[in-house]
Amino acid sequence: MTISKKVEAILSKSSWIRKMFEEGAMLKAAHGPENVYDFSLGNPNLPPPEKFQTTLLDIIGARGGKGHGYMPNTGYPDVRKSVADYLSGEQGADISEDHVIMTCGAAGGLNVIFKAILDPEDEVITPAPFFVEYGFYADNHGGQLVTVPVKEDFSLDIQGIANAVTGKTKAVLINSPNNPTGCIYGKDSLAALGSLLDEKAKELKKTIYLVSDEPYRKIIYDDAGVPGIFPFYKDSMIVASYSKDLSISGERIGFIAVNPEGTTNDALLSGMALANRILGFVNAPALMQQAVSNLQGVSVDISFYKRNRDILCDGLAASGYEFTKPPGAFYLFPKTPIPDDVKFVQELQKELILTVPGSGFGGPGHFRIAFCVEEKVITGAMPGFKRVMEKMKEL
Repeated sequence: MTISKKVEAILSKSSWIRKMFEEGAMLKAAHGPENVYDFSLGNPNLPPPEKFQTTLLDIIGARGGKGHGYMPNTGYPDVRKSVADYLSGEQGADISEDHVIMTCGAAGGLNVIFKAILDPEDEVITPAPFFVEYGFYADNHGGQLVTVPVKEDFSLDIQGIANAVTGKTKAVLINSPNNPTGCIYGKDSLAALGSLLDEKAKELKKTIYLVSDEPYRKIIYDDAGVPGIFPFYKDSMIVASYSKDLSISGERIGFIAVNPEGTTNDALLSGMALANRILGFVNAPALMQQAVSNLQGVSVDISFYKRNRDILCDGLAASGYEFTKPPGAFYLFPKTPIPDDVKFVQELQKELILTVPGSGFGGPGHFRIAFCVEEKVITGAMPGFKRVMEKMKEL
Protein backbone atom coordinates (compact mmCIF):
# COMPACT_ATOMS: atom_id res chain seq x y z
CA MET A 1 0.00 0.00 0.00
CA THR A 2 1.59 3.27 -1.12
CA ILE A 3 -1.16 5.68 -0.08
CA SER A 4 -3.61 5.82 2.83
CA LYS A 5 -6.70 3.60 2.74
CA LYS A 6 -8.90 6.68 3.12
CA VAL A 7 -7.40 8.44 0.11
CA GLU A 8 -7.51 5.23 -1.90
CA ALA A 9 -11.24 4.92 -1.10
CA ILE A 10 -11.85 8.52 -2.13
CA LEU A 11 -10.02 7.97 -5.40
CA SER A 12 -12.20 4.96 -6.14
CA LYS A 13 -15.32 7.13 -5.76
CA SER A 14 -13.81 10.17 -7.45
CA SER A 15 -15.83 13.23 -8.47
CA TRP A 16 -18.36 12.99 -11.28
CA ILE A 17 -17.42 16.51 -12.34
CA ARG A 18 -13.78 15.56 -12.76
CA LYS A 19 -14.71 12.26 -14.44
CA MET A 20 -16.75 14.08 -17.05
CA PHE A 21 -14.04 16.69 -17.48
CA GLU A 22 -11.46 13.95 -18.13
CA GLU A 23 -13.74 12.08 -20.52
CA GLY A 24 -14.33 15.38 -22.27
CA ALA A 25 -10.61 15.78 -22.82
CA MET A 26 -10.51 12.39 -24.53
CA LEU A 27 -13.52 13.22 -26.71
CA LYS A 28 -11.97 16.53 -27.71
CA ALA A 29 -8.75 14.79 -28.67
CA ALA A 30 -10.69 12.31 -30.79
CA HIS A 31 -13.26 14.63 -32.42
CA GLY A 32 -11.75 18.12 -32.12
CA PRO A 33 -12.61 20.63 -29.36
CA GLU A 34 -14.99 22.53 -31.64
CA ASN A 35 -17.18 19.42 -32.02
CA VAL A 36 -17.59 18.66 -28.31
CA TYR A 37 -20.18 20.52 -26.22
CA ASP A 38 -18.68 20.64 -22.74
CA PHE A 39 -21.01 21.71 -19.91
CA SER A 40 -19.21 19.72 -17.22
CA LEU A 41 -17.14 22.25 -15.28
CA GLY A 42 -18.24 25.48 -13.59
CA ASN A 43 -15.18 27.37 -14.75
CA PRO A 44 -16.00 31.05 -15.47
CA ASN A 45 -15.37 31.78 -19.13
CA LEU A 46 -15.62 35.59 -18.98
CA PRO A 47 -12.48 37.73 -18.66
CA PRO A 48 -12.05 39.57 -15.35
CA PRO A 49 -13.46 43.13 -15.24
CA GLU A 50 -11.17 45.81 -16.65
CA LYS A 51 -10.83 47.32 -13.18
CA PHE A 52 -9.17 44.11 -12.02
CA GLN A 53 -6.49 44.51 -14.68
CA THR A 54 -5.87 48.19 -13.92
CA THR A 55 -5.78 47.50 -10.18
CA LEU A 56 -3.08 44.86 -10.64
CA LEU A 57 -1.04 47.23 -12.79
CA ASP A 58 -1.33 49.95 -10.15
CA ILE A 59 -0.13 47.55 -7.43
CA ILE A 60 2.78 46.33 -9.54
CA GLY A 61 3.63 49.91 -10.52
CA ALA A 62 3.98 50.68 -6.84
CA ARG A 63 6.75 48.04 -6.78
CA GLY A 64 4.67 45.32 -5.21
CA GLY A 65 2.46 47.48 -3.04
CA LYS A 66 2.77 45.95 0.42
CA GLY A 67 5.41 43.52 -0.79
CA HIS A 68 5.27 39.75 -0.85
CA GLY A 69 6.14 38.74 2.69
CA TYR A 70 4.18 37.25 5.56
CA MET A 71 1.35 39.16 7.19
CA PRO A 72 -1.00 38.34 10.08
CA ASN A 73 -2.56 34.87 9.79
CA THR A 74 -5.92 36.45 9.08
CA GLY A 75 -4.68 38.74 6.29
CA TYR A 76 -3.81 42.41 5.88
CA PRO A 77 -5.82 44.53 8.36
CA ASP A 78 -6.76 47.17 5.78
CA VAL A 79 -7.91 44.50 3.32
CA ARG A 80 -10.07 42.91 5.99
CA LYS A 81 -11.51 46.34 6.80
CA SER A 82 -12.39 46.87 3.15
CA VAL A 83 -14.21 43.53 3.06
CA ALA A 84 -15.90 44.22 6.41
CA ASP A 85 -17.13 47.67 5.34
CA TYR A 86 -18.72 46.23 2.21
CA LEU A 87 -20.28 43.30 4.06
CA SER A 88 -21.71 45.60 6.73
CA GLY A 89 -23.97 47.15 4.11
CA GLU A 90 -24.79 43.80 2.55
CA GLN A 91 -25.64 42.10 5.85
CA GLY A 92 -27.07 45.06 7.75
CA ALA A 93 -24.57 44.46 10.56
CA ASP A 94 -21.66 46.32 12.15
CA ILE A 95 -18.82 44.12 10.91
CA SER A 96 -15.22 45.07 11.66
CA GLU A 97 -11.94 43.80 10.25
CA ASP A 98 -11.62 41.61 13.36
CA HIS A 99 -14.57 39.54 12.12
CA VAL A 100 -12.93 38.77 8.75
CA ILE A 101 -10.27 36.22 7.79
CA MET A 102 -8.80 36.22 4.29
CA THR A 103 -8.55 32.70 2.89
CA CYS A 104 -7.31 30.69 -0.08
CA GLY A 105 -10.71 30.70 -1.77
CA ALA A 106 -14.01 29.45 -0.36
CA ALA A 107 -12.70 25.87 -0.32
CA GLY A 108 -9.83 26.93 1.92
CA GLY A 109 -12.28 28.88 4.06
CA LEU A 110 -14.58 25.89 4.59
CA ASN A 111 -11.64 23.72 5.60
CA VAL A 112 -10.51 26.38 8.05
CA ILE A 113 -14.00 26.52 9.58
CA PHE A 114 -14.32 22.76 9.89
CA LYS A 115 -10.81 22.40 11.32
CA ALA A 116 -11.70 24.96 13.98
CA ILE A 117 -15.15 23.67 15.01
CA LEU A 118 -15.32 19.90 14.41
CA ASP A 119 -14.50 17.13 16.84
CA PRO A 120 -14.38 13.51 15.63
CA GLU A 121 -17.84 12.26 14.55
CA ASP A 122 -19.42 15.73 14.72
CA GLU A 123 -22.04 16.18 12.01
CA VAL A 124 -22.53 18.89 9.39
CA ILE A 125 -26.02 19.05 7.89
CA THR A 126 -26.44 20.28 4.32
CA PRO A 127 -29.39 20.39 1.93
CA ALA A 128 -29.15 18.03 -1.05
CA PRO A 129 -28.36 18.51 -3.92
CA PHE A 130 -25.04 19.92 -2.72
CA PHE A 131 -21.53 20.76 -3.94
CA VAL A 132 -19.73 17.44 -4.20
CA GLU A 133 -16.66 18.40 -2.16
CA TYR A 134 -18.57 19.16 1.06
CA GLY A 135 -18.37 15.57 2.23
CA PHE A 136 -14.62 15.47 1.73
CA TYR A 137 -14.15 18.80 3.54
CA ALA A 138 -16.06 17.58 6.60
CA ASP A 139 -14.24 14.23 6.54
CA ASN A 140 -10.87 16.03 6.36
CA HIS A 141 -11.44 17.13 9.94
CA GLY A 142 -13.12 14.07 11.43
CA GLY A 143 -16.67 15.17 10.73
CA GLN A 144 -19.53 13.57 8.83
CA LEU A 145 -21.79 15.18 6.25
CA VAL A 146 -25.51 14.57 6.79
CA THR A 147 -27.71 15.42 3.80
CA VAL A 148 -31.36 16.49 3.82
CA PRO A 149 -33.25 16.48 0.50
CA VAL A 150 -34.74 19.81 -0.55
CA LYS A 151 -38.34 20.26 -1.73
CA GLU A 152 -39.44 19.77 -5.33
CA ASP A 153 -38.72 23.44 -6.15
CA PHE A 154 -35.25 23.12 -4.49
CA SER A 155 -36.26 25.24 -1.48
CA LEU A 156 -35.21 24.23 2.04
CA ASP A 157 -37.09 21.50 3.87
CA ILE A 158 -37.00 23.03 7.35
CA GLN A 159 -38.77 20.08 8.96
CA GLY A 160 -36.32 17.71 7.29
CA ILE A 161 -33.41 19.69 8.74
CA ALA A 162 -35.10 19.68 12.16
CA ASN A 163 -35.39 15.90 12.01
CA ALA A 164 -31.69 15.59 11.12
CA VAL A 165 -30.38 17.62 14.08
CA THR A 166 -28.89 15.44 16.82
CA GLY A 167 -26.53 15.85 19.74
CA LYS A 168 -23.69 15.41 17.23
CA THR A 169 -24.77 18.31 15.01
CA LYS A 170 -22.14 21.07 14.95
CA ALA A 171 -23.15 23.07 11.89
CA VAL A 172 -25.65 23.52 9.11
CA LEU A 173 -24.03 24.39 5.77
CA ILE A 174 -26.09 26.11 3.08
CA ASN A 175 -25.08 27.32 -0.39
CA SER A 176 -27.07 30.16 -1.93
CA PRO A 177 -27.25 30.65 -4.88
CA ASN A 178 -26.88 26.92 -4.97
CA ASN A 179 -24.55 24.70 -6.97
CA PRO A 180 -26.02 22.71 -8.77
CA THR A 181 -29.61 24.05 -8.75
CA GLY A 182 -29.17 27.83 -8.90
CA CYS A 183 -31.80 28.16 -6.14
CA ILE A 184 -31.70 31.18 -3.81
CA TYR A 185 -32.95 30.71 -0.26
CA GLY A 186 -35.37 33.51 0.58
CA LYS A 187 -35.89 35.51 3.76
CA ASP A 188 -38.76 33.33 4.98
CA SER A 189 -36.65 30.17 4.66
CA LEU A 190 -33.67 31.77 6.40
CA ALA A 191 -35.87 33.13 9.20
CA ALA A 192 -37.37 29.67 9.71
CA LEU A 193 -33.93 28.06 9.66
CA GLY A 194 -32.58 30.60 12.17
CA SER A 195 -35.52 30.01 14.51
CA LEU A 196 -35.04 26.26 14.24
CA LEU A 197 -31.34 26.46 15.09
CA ASP A 198 -32.03 28.79 18.03
CA GLU A 199 -34.54 26.28 19.38
CA LYS A 200 -32.26 23.28 18.84
CA ALA A 201 -29.21 24.99 20.33
CA LYS A 202 -31.17 25.76 23.50
CA GLU A 203 -32.68 22.30 23.63
CA LEU A 204 -29.32 20.56 23.21
CA LYS A 205 -27.42 23.15 25.30
CA LYS A 206 -24.72 23.55 22.66
CA THR A 207 -23.61 25.88 19.89
CA ILE A 208 -24.79 25.00 16.39
CA TYR A 209 -23.23 27.13 13.66
CA LEU A 210 -24.88 28.24 10.44
CA VAL A 211 -22.37 28.48 7.59
CA SER A 212 -23.36 30.09 4.30
CA ASP A 213 -21.17 29.30 1.28
CA GLU A 214 -21.66 32.22 -1.12
CA PRO A 215 -19.29 32.23 -4.12
CA TYR A 216 -22.25 32.92 -6.47
CA ARG A 217 -23.82 35.77 -4.49
CA LYS A 218 -23.38 38.29 -7.34
CA ILE A 219 -24.36 35.86 -10.13
CA ILE A 220 -28.12 36.54 -10.00
CA TYR A 221 -30.84 37.32 -12.56
CA ASP A 222 -34.24 38.93 -13.04
CA ASP A 223 -33.86 41.38 -10.12
CA ALA A 224 -33.34 38.50 -7.69
CA GLY A 225 -31.62 39.22 -4.38
CA VAL A 226 -29.67 37.06 -1.95
CA PRO A 227 -30.68 37.84 1.65
CA GLY A 228 -27.92 38.19 4.22
CA ILE A 229 -27.90 35.48 6.89
CA PHE A 230 -26.60 37.55 9.82
CA PRO A 231 -30.00 39.10 10.69
CA PHE A 232 -31.55 35.64 11.06
CA TYR A 233 -29.09 33.81 13.31
CA LYS A 234 -26.33 34.97 15.66
CA ASP A 235 -23.90 32.05 15.43
CA SER A 236 -23.48 32.37 11.68
CA MET A 237 -20.60 32.68 9.26
CA ILE A 238 -20.18 33.50 5.58
CA VAL A 239 -17.50 31.94 3.42
CA ALA A 240 -17.05 33.32 -0.07
CA SER A 241 -14.59 33.79 -2.89
CA TYR A 242 -13.98 36.13 -5.80
CA SER A 243 -13.62 33.21 -8.22
CA LYS A 244 -16.97 33.62 -9.94
CA ASP A 245 -17.86 37.32 -9.70
CA LEU A 246 -14.39 38.45 -10.81
CA SER A 247 -13.59 35.37 -12.98
CA ILE A 248 -10.34 34.70 -11.11
CA SER A 249 -10.92 31.15 -9.92
CA GLY A 250 -7.27 30.21 -10.32
CA GLU A 251 -6.12 32.96 -7.95
CA ARG A 252 -7.65 31.23 -4.89
CA ILE A 253 -8.74 34.29 -2.93
CA GLY A 254 -11.72 34.47 -0.58
CA PHE A 255 -12.72 35.19 3.00
CA ILE A 256 -14.62 34.08 6.10
CA ALA A 257 -16.82 36.62 7.86
CA VAL A 258 -18.22 35.95 11.33
CA ASN A 259 -21.45 37.47 12.63
CA PRO A 260 -20.42 40.17 15.14
CA GLU A 261 -23.32 39.06 17.38
CA GLY A 262 -21.96 35.49 17.65
CA THR A 263 -21.89 33.96 21.12
CA THR A 264 -18.49 32.23 20.71
CA ASN A 265 -16.60 34.77 18.64
CA ASP A 266 -13.41 35.08 20.71
CA ALA A 267 -12.70 31.35 20.66
CA LEU A 268 -14.04 30.89 17.13
CA LEU A 269 -11.93 33.62 15.54
CA SER A 270 -8.80 32.55 17.41
CA GLY A 271 -9.39 28.94 16.39
CA MET A 272 -9.84 29.82 12.72
CA ALA A 273 -6.75 32.05 12.70
CA LEU A 274 -4.79 29.08 14.03
CA ALA A 275 -6.38 26.69 11.53
CA ASN A 276 -5.53 29.05 8.67
CA ARG A 277 -1.87 28.65 9.63
CA ILE A 278 -1.57 24.99 10.54
CA LEU A 279 -3.47 23.81 7.45
CA GLY A 280 -0.79 25.47 5.35
CA PHE A 281 -3.11 28.12 3.93
CA VAL A 282 -1.14 30.95 5.53
CA ASN A 283 -1.45 33.35 3.97
CA ALA A 284 -4.09 34.12 1.34
CA PRO A 285 -2.09 35.41 -1.66
CA ALA A 286 -0.66 38.84 -0.85
CA LEU A 287 -1.08 40.30 -4.33
CA MET A 288 -4.69 39.13 -4.62
CA GLN A 289 -5.55 40.47 -1.17
CA GLN A 290 -4.37 43.90 -2.25
CA ALA A 291 -6.31 43.65 -5.49
CA VAL A 292 -9.69 42.64 -4.04
CA SER A 293 -9.38 45.34 -1.41
CA ASN A 294 -10.12 47.82 -4.20
CA LEU A 295 -12.73 45.68 -5.97
CA GLN A 296 -15.53 45.32 -3.42
CA GLY A 297 -18.85 45.15 -5.27
CA VAL A 298 -17.22 44.83 -8.70
CA SER A 299 -18.22 41.89 -10.90
CA VAL A 300 -18.18 40.61 -14.45
CA ASP A 301 -21.04 41.41 -16.82
CA ILE A 302 -23.77 39.11 -15.50
CA SER A 303 -25.94 39.77 -18.58
CA PHE A 304 -23.75 37.31 -20.51
CA TYR A 305 -24.70 34.46 -18.18
CA LYS A 306 -28.35 35.54 -18.18
CA ARG A 307 -28.44 35.39 -21.98
CA ASN A 308 -26.90 31.93 -21.92
CA ARG A 309 -29.40 30.79 -19.32
CA ASP A 310 -32.34 32.02 -21.37
CA ILE A 311 -31.11 30.47 -24.62
CA LEU A 312 -30.48 27.16 -22.85
CA CYS A 313 -33.84 27.13 -21.06
CA ASP A 314 -35.80 28.06 -24.19
CA GLY A 315 -34.07 25.37 -26.24
CA LEU A 316 -34.47 22.60 -23.66
CA ALA A 317 -38.10 23.49 -22.96
CA ALA A 318 -38.86 23.23 -26.69
CA SER A 319 -37.36 19.73 -26.64
CA GLY A 320 -39.49 18.60 -23.71
CA TYR A 321 -37.08 18.86 -20.78
CA GLU A 322 -38.47 19.71 -17.33
CA PHE A 323 -36.60 22.09 -15.03
CA THR A 324 -36.83 24.99 -12.60
CA LYS A 325 -35.36 28.12 -14.16
CA PRO A 326 -32.48 29.17 -11.89
CA PRO A 327 -32.49 32.70 -10.41
CA GLY A 328 -28.77 32.50 -9.64
CA ALA A 329 -25.39 30.85 -10.32
CA PHE A 330 -24.62 29.49 -13.80
CA TYR A 331 -26.07 26.00 -13.59
CA LEU A 332 -29.28 24.35 -14.78
CA PHE A 333 -30.45 21.15 -13.04
CA PRO A 334 -33.12 19.55 -15.26
CA LYS A 335 -34.91 16.29 -14.56
CA THR A 336 -33.74 13.31 -16.57
CA PRO A 337 -36.48 11.69 -18.69
CA ILE A 338 -35.47 8.27 -17.31
CA PRO A 339 -34.75 7.40 -13.66
CA ASP A 340 -31.11 6.43 -14.34
CA ASP A 341 -29.37 9.81 -14.60
CA VAL A 342 -25.97 8.19 -15.20
CA LYS A 343 -27.31 6.28 -18.19
CA PHE A 344 -28.96 9.42 -19.51
CA VAL A 345 -25.72 11.41 -19.28
CA GLN A 346 -23.95 8.60 -21.11
CA GLU A 347 -26.53 8.92 -23.93
CA LEU A 348 -25.74 12.63 -24.14
CA GLN A 349 -22.06 11.74 -24.44
CA LYS A 350 -22.84 9.82 -27.61
CA GLU A 351 -23.93 13.20 -29.01
CA LEU A 352 -20.62 14.67 -27.72
CA ILE A 353 -22.52 16.58 -25.02
CA LEU A 354 -20.85 16.57 -21.60
CA THR A 355 -22.99 17.10 -18.50
CA VAL A 356 -22.84 15.71 -14.95
CA PRO A 357 -25.26 13.20 -13.39
CA GLY A 358 -27.32 14.58 -10.54
CA SER A 359 -26.38 11.56 -8.42
CA GLY A 360 -22.95 13.10 -8.00
CA PHE A 361 -24.58 16.01 -6.17
CA GLY A 362 -26.99 13.94 -4.12
CA GLY A 363 -29.78 14.75 -6.60
CA PRO A 364 -30.54 11.56 -8.56
CA GLY A 365 -32.96 11.83 -11.46
CA HIS A 366 -31.41 15.12 -12.58
CA PHE A 367 -28.33 16.28 -14.45
CA ARG A 368 -26.26 19.46 -14.21
CA ILE A 369 -25.48 21.77 -17.10
CA ALA A 370 -22.87 24.49 -16.50
CA PHE A 371 -23.76 27.30 -18.90
CA CYS A 372 -20.64 29.42 -18.33
CA VAL A 373 -19.65 28.62 -21.92
CA GLU A 374 -19.60 30.28 -25.32
CA GLU A 375 -23.08 30.78 -26.77
CA LYS A 376 -22.19 28.60 -29.75
CA VAL A 377 -21.65 25.65 -27.40
CA ILE A 378 -25.27 25.94 -26.27
CA THR A 379 -26.76 26.42 -29.73
CA GLY A 380 -24.55 23.70 -31.21
CA ALA A 381 -25.65 21.19 -28.57
CA MET A 382 -29.39 21.75 -29.00
CA PRO A 383 -29.94 19.22 -31.83
CA GLY A 384 -28.17 16.58 -29.75
CA PHE A 385 -30.26 17.34 -26.66
CA LYS A 386 -33.39 16.98 -28.79
CA ARG A 387 -32.30 13.68 -30.37
CA VAL A 388 -31.56 12.14 -26.96
CA MET A 389 -34.93 13.26 -25.57
CA GLU A 390 -36.71 11.73 -28.57
CA LYS A 391 -34.75 8.52 -28.10
CA MET A 392 -35.69 8.35 -24.43
CA LYS A 393 -39.39 8.73 -25.29
CA GLU A 394 -39.16 5.66 -27.48
CA LEU A 395 -37.83 3.45 -24.69
